[in-house]
Formats: sequence, structure tokens, C-alpha cells
Amino acid sequence: MGKSKKSKARGGGDDLLDSSDADSVGSSSTALSDLSISYATEHVNSQEFVLDKYIDALYEKRGSTREAALVKLVDAFESFMLHGLVENRYATLLSQFNNSVKKGSTKEFFLASHAIGLLAITLGAGSSSHEIMEESHPQLCRVLQAWSDASKMISALDCLAVITFVGATDLAETELSLKAMWDVIHPKSGSNVGTVRKPKPPVLAAALSAWTFLLTTIGSWRINTDSWKEPIAFLSTLLEADDRAVRMAAGEALALCFELNLLDVSSCEDGDVNTGGTGGSKNKLFLDMQALKAKISGLASNLSAEAGGKGADKKNLTDQRDLFQRILDFVKYGDCPEESIKIAGKRYVLRVSSWSELIQLNFLKRFLGKGFLKHVQENGLLQDIFDIKVDKAETLSSTDKKIFRSEEEKERALKLNKERRLAQVRKNAVMLDE
Repeated sequence: MGKSKKSKARGGGDDLLDSSDADSVGSSSTALSDLSISYATEHVNSQEFVLDKYIDALYEKRGSTREAALVKLVDAFESFMLHGLVENRYATLLSQFNNSVKKGSTKEFFLASHAIGLLAITLGAGSSSHEIMEESHPQLCRVLQAWSDASKMISALDCLAVITFVGATDLAETELSLKAMWDVIHPKSGSNVGTVRKPKPPVLAAALSAWTFLLTTIGSWRINTDSWKEPIAFLSTLLEADDRAVRMAAGEALALCFELNLLDVSSCEDGDVNTGGTGGSKNKLFLDMQALKAKISGLASNLSAEAGGKGADKKNLTDQRDLFQRILDFVKYGDCPEESIKIAGKRYVLRVSSWSELIQLNFLKRFLGKGFLKHVQENGLLQDIFDIKVDKAETLSSTDKKIFRSEEEKERALKLNKERRLAQVRKNAVMLDE
């Protein structure tokens, strides 16, 4: 069909190439096609060869050899989408990664636990990732319970969060990991020890971040609000912690609790809330939650305007102010956080517009490191999680771009007007309070 159209367009049906030329081009085209296929096949075979080489190195007795192989594997997971190469090797990889977690040095533990998380993300949701979670969960929890090494605990928390996020199939499995993390955040006294263990600030911040990331997955499950009163009250005390990273991690956790309506008694079914069977208990819970909301709003307001002081880290202080201003705007006015990232040469844009999405985005960006954009472009799991759309401004003609930008400017003007109105409302509210 294509040839006949070209012949008519040239008038009289005379081909620019005679039959011998056409045969020559055809054979050349076939040869190039075969060469491309051959190159692609060789490339895949080469990747398989290198992957098997690194897997073999994980069996070596020398720890430095295993560490070197893990460094290469982590780099490969971040640099390439290896689903096709690892889907038939994941059990072998998982077994050796877990051996490194059990027996390796602190560095080997970090690399192996990170590799386990990357393996789960690469495979995506399904039976393979569920198996990864089931096989790795016990050992990671033992590390958290041992309280031996801060860096190991941080690595274990990150890995546990990722494998549960990807591999868990029901609320019960998610709750097991949430509890393991909460026991680090708010540990109870041991049976033989009278004093309560306190996590170091970096461990506490990591535990809060992992717990919050995993909590984003419970949105579709109704939770008994009464059971959240104590955890939320404890989180509110962490807003007064000395460490800024802890304060910010606790703030994000509380913002998510607000978004999930965990402080909103009226949003729950009576059967969920009124566990005691009396109207009085429900009323008390309502009053307790209102008091908590007021406390959190007051602390967030203070942190959004905290003075720097001599020797303060200005960047982290600015990040704290911005975060708690966002939290305050959300709690008081319902303004959701919004962020966007342009990917694939700015052709596509990833947008988030809720605390759940923002927390997931920031956690996965940090965990995937340099591999985040690669996975966003090629990994179906991340494409299912995030709203990734074609950026209209990058695909339009010059005339259409002007129209599109004009529409954007109108939207921006409307948004600014809304923000000015809200600012005036806040100002009037302050004046009335005074």
C-alpha cells in the first residue's frame, strides 16, 4: 500500500530505484536490522554475564569481596531497570543478600539491606515481593530489637519500610512493620530493665520517616480513632525535641495523621469510636482530640516562625519554617502541599498534591538516589504510585504554547488572589485575637 501511494505522488509510477537498487537497500536494511538485534542480544547477554559474576562473588568468604559485589549490584539496580534480568534470579539474590544482612559488617549490612529494598522495587508488587518481605522481615526486626548499632538500625528501618510498602498484601502485615518501627520511636521498659531505652536522634528521625512512609498505605483501611490518641499525643511531644530532623519528621507524621482524619472523631463510624458503649466516652475522645489539634497547631505556628540565633544552620532552619508553614496552612485552611518534577527531558511531569503523595515521593527519592528518575520513567510500580502525565507545554506548537502560557498565567493570578484573600483572613483573625 505504501509503494502505490509513493508511485502516484511521483507521477507516472516511475521508481527512483530500480529493482536491483531496491533489493540492495532491502538486503542492507535486513542486515542492519539483524545487526541491531544481534547487538541488543549481546548487550543483554553481557548484562546477564556481569550479573552472574556479581552473584558468584556474594558466595565468597572474604567480606571485602562481597562488599565490592554489593556496591556494583546496588549501582546496577539504580542505573538500570533490571526486572527482566532478576525475575528468575531474585530467590538467589535474596538468599545471598539476607546472608550478608545476618553475617556481614556494618557496611555490608547497609549495602545488602539497600539491595533488598531495590530488588523489591524492581520486581514491583506481587508474589515475588511478598516473598522478599516474608523472608527479610524477621531478621530486620531482630536488628531493631537488639539496639546494637545506630547505622544498622537506620538501614533496617529503610529496608523494612520499602519491602512492606511493596510486598504487603493486607493491613495485618503492614501493622507488624508499623509496630516494629513504633517500638523504636516510643520504646517501652524491658522486662528486666527498669529504664526505657531512648533512640539517638538520627535513629529516631529515620524511624519516624519510615513509619510515616508506611502509614501512607493505610488510607483505605478504617482505623479506630481511639487507638490513635496516645501515638498522636506522643508525636506532638516530639515537636519540642532538641533535634531539628526529629521535629520535622514528627511534623510530617502529624500532617499525615490530619490528612487521614485520625484526629477526627466524627469521621469514624460509631462502632469504631465508641468502644466502651457510652456516649460519654465518645464525647471525651472528641474533646481530647480537639485539645491535641490546638496544641499541634500552636507548636507548628511557633516552629514556622522560629528565630535563627547565632550559629544556626540557616538552610535546615528555612526548611523547617517552610514545612511547618505548610502544615499550619493545611491544618487551619485545608491547603494541600503541591510539588512537581519534570522528567524525561521535561516531556513528562510528576505532580503530587497531598501529604501522602509528598511523603512517598520524598522517601522513594531518597532511597533510590540517582536511580529515581530512571525508575520513574521505566518502573511500572512508580508509575502506578505517582501521577505522571505529558507536560502539555513541551508538546505544543509555538502558537499553542503562547495560549497555554496565557491560561497558566490566568490560573496563577487566580491562585495568588486566593492566597492574598487567605492572608487577609489570617491577618484579621490575628487582630481579633489581640
